[in-house]
Amino acid sequence: MIDPLVLEDVRAGMAGAGIDALVLRPSPDFRYLRADPLSAAGGEEGYLVVALDGPPAPAADPARAAALVPPAARRVAVDPQMHAAELFALRLGAELVLASVVLAPLRLRKRAAEVAALRQAAAAADAVLLAARELTWFGATERAMARRLRAMLAETGCEGAPSVLVAAGEHSADARHRPCERVINPGDALLVSVGGRWNGYCAEVARVFAVAEPPEDFDAMYSVVLAAQEAAVDRVRPGVACAEADAAAREVVDGSGYGDYTAARTGRGIGLSPAEAPWLAAGETFAAGMAVCLEPAVYLPDLFGARVADVVVCGEDGPEVLSTASRALHVLDR
Repeated sequence: MIDPLVLEDVRAGMAGAGIDALVLRPSPDFRYLRADPLSAAGGEEGYLVVALDGPPAPAADPARAAALVPPAARRVAVDPQMHAAELFALRLGAELVLASVVLAPLRLRKRAAEVAALRQAAAAADAVLLAARELTWFGATERAMARRLRAMLAETGCEGAPSVLVAAGEHSADARHRPCERVINPGDALLVSVGGRWNGYCAEVARVFAVAEPPEDFDAMYSVVLAAQEAAVDRVRPGVACAEADAAAREVVDGSGYGDYTAARTGRGIGLSPAEAPWLAAGETFAAGMAVCLEPAVYLPDLFGARVADVVVCGEDGPEVLSTASRALHVLDR
């Protein structure tokens, strides 16, 4: 069963795009369209066919899905994550287009239940980051602490952890770093990011700790990152170009003298996927219900870096930051 209001919007989009049927495989689009896209089960098996009339129909494989497509269908939208083998198995003579033509605009603005799931995911990440302050970091490896954080996240009830990052010292300056056997020592800057998934919806919260004491000049750089995020958050308002959030953060970093060391992106949309529309540099405009992860960063190669990440929802009256974890630099004492 699909939410009738969602189904109505989907069929209106199909009609407007001249699409006769929609064929989805397990994917974020598939989960969005399920009757209860927020359920833990999520209906993550099989296929789903939606025509312009009649009830949406599940199918166990591509051949059965093809049989459910109306014979007269001339234009069929297929899941963007469908594999080539699945497309060949459909054996459809109709013109094929991507289902994102219909579903991307609908997924862009989150409904109340979707925002609630994002909030739960952010709260779970907050809880892990708060508890992390009490762990023993000295002498542990990045990989061992990342495993521990994943276990803690599972204990919150999250159904998955799209990403957990622990980066110590010079590794905190590597935007593509993955936890390794590097030992965490006093004097290290420590970048910790926790990404959780709640009822299908993703949230990431990233904070920076200092081990025993901050490295020299780290406080000043970190204050720039915080100011950049605040500037970006303030631009998450209906009618404001998404690119303005990126520009506001970059203006702060450039003015500080760290412009050559800023991250490639200030943020991205977030929801059923860890990264989705709206894209901050793609010409889109904020509207109520849009959700973004704002994550400005400064990386000083071979020294240290800092990134702060939070999920922000565009409300009717302005931004709502879903995570409540303190952004102040916390010094770990063990």
